[in-house]
Amino acid sequence: MQFDRHRRLRWTPGMRDLWRENRLSIETLMYPLFAVHGSGVREPISSMPGVEHLSVDELRREAVELAELGVRSILLFGIPAHKDERSSEAYDERGIVQQAIRAVKEEVPEMVVATDVCLCQYNPAGHCGIVRNGVILNDETLPLLAQTALSHAAAGADLVAPSDMMDGRVKMIRSALDERGFEHVPVMSYAVKYASAFYGPFREAADSAPQFGDRRSHQMDPANRREAIREARSDLDEGADVIMVKPAMAYMDIIRDLRERFDVPVAAYQVSGEYSMIKAAGLRGWIDERAVVLESLLGLRRAGADLIITYFAKDVARWLREDRG
Repeated sequence: MQFDRHRRLRWTPGMRDLWRENRLSIETLMYPLFAVHGSGVREPISSMPGVEHLSVDELRREAVELAELGVRSILLFGIPAHKDERSSEAYDERGIVQQAIRAVKEEVPEMVVATDVCLCQYNPAGHCGIVRNGVILNDETLPLLAQTALSHAAAGADLVAPSDMMDGRVKMIRSALDERGFEHVPVMSYAVKYASAFYGPFREAADSAPQFGDRRSHQMDPANRREAIREARSDLDEGADVIMVKPAMAYMDIIRDLRERFDVPVAAYQVSGEYSMIKAAGLRGWIDERAVVLESLLGLRRAGADLIITYFAKDVARWLREDRG
């Protein structure tokens, strides 16, 4: 009887390891962190078990622990002390993100520090740009985004990541960085960011829920695929160095589309809702959390993600260390 014997290459663990096409390594994972004002703050985020708000002194300790585990990169978000219509703490050199960058770099200089560039946490409306008469103003927002990116670079950020989805923001940020001597700082653009229901827990964590309406005027329609190529191409033309898909798991087709069309690094953000669903099911014993996490991340790698931003990065670092013995 003639037929293909595919099982030959799966017969033993060693054989399976030998032919494995995609592998997880901690170097390909980036860990998001939430910085807050104060001292000695480690405040659990109820909808994201295992994730905390951290004051700057606690961030220092966290950075050391992450480095010891082998985590090499973080993405910083900040929760401001006050909010105003101009989102002024977003670009204040004494703002919470700017303080956090300096602290992490002082403690662990080799840590790659990326920063989220947006205004939603910093204004009372909870929107990604300046709001006037209930309208989010695109062009008036761009200088503030550029100012925010500049303040992050000046504080020592290695990478700036605009997440606002305003048209033209990559060009404005790239120009501002180049003009001020930060031409070496890359832009990792949230190029393909969908108006997703998976962001709910993050909005609690960052206190960034819109106070009216929604973000569908600037974030992408989940039904659209071809539009993602246009968005990514625009950001690359404007100077983006890395393009990101957000969320990740429901948009693996989009990750693959970008991987096949563009010869630049592609990042995927496994967002708060994705994290919380897996975590909640794991805590209830409904799934094997570790197995599901590793499978989900391998799936994103298989789809074409070079970098995965995930709240599981710290757990994965421990698991990989355990596997090495």
